[in-house]
Amino acid sequence: MAAKTTETVHSHTLRLTQPHVIQSYDIEREVRKGFVVVEPTLASICHADLRYFGGLRKPEVLAKKLPMALLHEGIGTVVGGNGVHLTEGERVVIVPYLPGYLLNDMQPEQCCPACRGEIADNYCSHGGFLGSGTDGIAQRRIVLPEPCVIPIPEAVSNEIAVLAELCSVSYRALRAVAPLLDKARVAVFGDGPVGYLTAAMLHHAFRIDRDRLTVFGAVREKLDEFTFATTEMVQTYDFQAGEQVDVVVECTGGRFSESAINQGIDILKRGGHLIAMGVSEDLVPINTRDVLEKGITIHGSSRSSASDFHEVLRVMENTDCQDTLKRLVPDEFIGVSKAEDLAGAMDSALAHRDWKKTYLDFHW
Repeated sequence: MAAKTTETVHSHTLRLTQPHVIQSYDIEREVRKGFVVVEPTLASICHADLRYFGGLRKPEVLAKKLPMALLHEGIGTVVGGNGVHLTEGERVVIVPYLPGYLLNDMQPEQCCPACRGEIADNYCSHGGFLGSGTDGIAQRRIVLPEPCVIPIPEAVSNEIAVLAELCSVSYRALRAVAPLLDKARVAVFGDGPVGYLTAAMLHHAFRIDRDRLTVFGAVREKLDEFTFATTEMVQTYDFQAGEQVDVVVECTGGRFSESAINQGIDILKRGGHLIAMGVSEDLVPINTRDVLEKGITIHGSSRSSASDFHEVLRVMENTDCQDTLKRLVPDEFIGVSKAEDLAGAMDSALAHRDWKKTYLDFHW
């Protein structure tokens, strides 16, 4: 049974109603015991947001999930609620993964195998995820369970903290092979933001230097940003004769997933591990013969939980890590105060797909 509502807040919400169309809604949000109210201040656009906005998801998916406020990478300021640990005015990171036991006011063991600890805790069957079936960060007041709102350390600036969600996803995926990473050779496929932040977490969180970390990409200018790793162009590298690795992390997604996964299988040692992080709308053929012959373990991971955010924010306090992450911070932030502003920002991000992230500076 849900906890009793103690108050309500009005939230100016910018919802995607159909591809390329964002409209304003004034929605009354319930604030239950144990929930806090956050005013989003800064967010970044994810490729997942662009797939919704551009109508690149399947029609049946769009019909089921829209209208919906987008965005799940962001920070804000606590402005009210019924929490016990957070205070008004505190800078916080927003965790988009909302476990079902928190949403439904029950004990974890009453919810599902994930909440009971029988499987990974980021796979709750009764939970929610901001900007994916649940209104996301594009709203003036967002009401969240207090454990899903995490204070930002003083040493971490807003522009770095907004990258915590994407870093936490990479960190969570790498936890599957964490016991191996003190000695393993690792290859990352993907020269975009996901590949960059995954490589950054390997370097700063798991202490893997360039002698054990190789990044494969298709654009030399992007690969040149990976100053802490060895880099290789996929167009010219000999994957059959190249040096073998213990772990491959695929961060490409879309139409490049097939080649990245299969090239990763080529260079994996026997007993190696393949972590798939890239999202594709279509089925991806993979070389199962070599998966079987090499005894490769495949891991899938695309979401994190609050515990990963805590670890990532700790890593972000390191100034070397901050210098690495700053390479993804755009030179200018886009101001957003109304639906037209957000639609324009999404259209621009969809058209240009810059290497750096697109930041949205909210003015409610």
